[in-house]
Amino acid sequence: MINNRIEKLLSNVQKPGRYVGGEINSIIKQKDEVDVRFAFCFPDIYEVGMSHLGMKILYSQLNQVPFIWCERVFAPWVDMEEQMRQNDVPLYALESGDSIADFDIIGFTLQYELSFTNILNMLDLAGIPLKSKDRHSLSQLVVAGGPCTCNSEPLADFIDLFFIGEGEEVDLEVIDLYRKYKKENRSKQEFLIEVSKIQGVYVPSLYDVTYNEDNTIKSVTPKCGAPATVKKRIMTNIDNSYYPEKFVVPLIEIVHDRAVAEVLRGCIRGCRFCQAGFIYRPFREKSVDVIDRQCHALCDNTGYDEISLSSLSTNDYSKIDELLDKLLLWTNKEKTGISLPSLRVDSFSTELMNKIKSVRRSGLTFAPEAGTQRLRDVINKNVSEDDLLKTVTTAFKGGWTTIKLYFMIGLPTETLEDIAGIAELGQKVVDTFYNNPDKPRGKSVKVTVSASSFVPKPFTPFQWEPQDTIEMLQKKQRHLVSSVKTRKIQANWHDADTSFLEAVFARGDRRLCDVLLEAHKSGCKMDGWQAFFSLPKWIEIFKKCNVDPAFYANRRRSFDEILPWDHIDYGIKKSFLINECKKAYENVTTPNCREKCSSCGAACFKGGICSEKR
Repeated sequence: MINNRIEKLLSNVQKPGRYVGGEINSIIKQKDEVDVRFAFCFPDIYEVGMSHLGMKILYSQLNQVPFIWCERVFAPWVDMEEQMRQNDVPLYALESGDSIADFDIIGFTLQYELSFTNILNMLDLAGIPLKSKDRHSLSQLVVAGGPCTCNSEPLADFIDLFFIGEGEEVDLEVIDLYRKYKKENRSKQEFLIEVSKIQGVYVPSLYDVTYNEDNTIKSVTPKCGAPATVKKRIMTNIDNSYYPEKFVVPLIEIVHDRAVAEVLRGCIRGCRFCQAGFIYRPFREKSVDVIDRQCHALCDNTGYDEISLSSLSTNDYSKIDELLDKLLLWTNKEKTGISLPSLRVDSFSTELMNKIKSVRRSGLTFAPEAGTQRLRDVINKNVSEDDLLKTVTTAFKGGWTTIKLYFMIGLPTETLEDIAGIAELGQKVVDTFYNNPDKPRGKSVKVTVSASSFVPKPFTPFQWEPQDTIEMLQKKQRHLVSSVKTRKIQANWHDADTSFLEAVFARGDRRLCDVLLEAHKSGCKMDGWQAFFSLPKWIEIFKKCNVDPAFYANRRRSFDEILPWDHIDYGIKKSFLINECKKAYENVTTPNCREKCSSCGAACFKGGICSEKR
């Protein structure tokens, strides 16, 4: 619990509930009764971090072990940080109120690239040396996991080790080894050499990187017995993976304030821009009974009256109707809502609609991603205009009047005609509503088209593609707005400036470590928040470090170039990704994993859909 020094600060900040701890289901242990203290750090504010499912799972799992005490740490908002620095209060964990500098292991989850400056700021706020080489003892070991570890290089100077893939097993193996080496009073270097032998652990200091004259990578050379490639870890049977029966119940409203049930991992679809669809392969499902049991336990132990069925595409769950039928047996009685946040355009049926509308009727969200069929084929979306219009017809008949459509702009081969196609598709949805004799009477339709900017990501078929320049993205945004001809359609778009920086760090190498350090010295933080992000400031930082950000964001890469992440193995063959990229330029699609195996390489994990009989 927080001490008096911290308590005195709370009257001066906007949301003190972020900083006090003591929530229902939070876990308190006696620190002299544990061997390893783990600070689980989310590099964003409480409301965002407390919504993250991975943190909920690993927090509870680690605390199941008697000798581990895992505590939660979030980035303070600027008002609280100001108070902490003025009063010499270091960054602390919510459960004990202790500085994270007192912990054995300090772990960060890397969910998005624009949080990288927050990591450095949080370490600095705790008084912990930023660079790994300046932290000499085994204590204050800084580790990181999450999707952004698929290219860890921009953080290589600051993080002692990265977890590659899913953490349920490998985290415990690493902590077990840490406990042993701590008791034996072994050195940090000895530990790092030994831990690098565990599958799913990447120790960047054990790899030397050299560069060609054109600034591309010449070689990545392991040393001290580290593996040439680091293979990710996964849970092949997610029915057997740990899942908590209770979540910490937040003191204030958070972004996703409901019980969350994981129904599957991975995706069968293979959209060529989507990193998650590849790095979480193979596709694995939980059984109906397990999901039902976990949902009921969460509601009983948290008081939530809404369950979100979480996945990359929930209605790709093979037994979705059976699952909903089983959940409705008790959710209707207990007045518990069910939400399906990830719906496919081509999988929304009358039967599904009737089941979810019985408990929830908010707006429906679908992601066509592109405005024309040609471009949807390029990205392998495998949905048609007819699929979308049939889906919204079903929704309108069921009483829905609010539809949100997600698109991307800046995709490979995209033209202004494709951009105009977004507005045209939105107009067809509006027309479908008014031409529908079964539409809700006395109501009008609202269609929102939301366009994010394409960011090329590692381990996708588009990892070699350039991002459009900021000027081109802004031109396409203006064209989208001018193409909308009715007030029934609202057009939104994601800021191109932040997408540019995201692309830089998504495909960057170790030379960006100096950039990050300089950004921290210049006061950069909370870059994911528009109020604090400044591209001109970042451009000056790049100039000062003699780094061209366009080299990382706007440059097309050759298939034979060594990429910064090539020594990381997510089980997806590079040859498969190259072939998918070539098929994109031929407007050729690839069937989903249920229709036909495309030999992507994920079968090497011997689990999930790759092992199913067909």
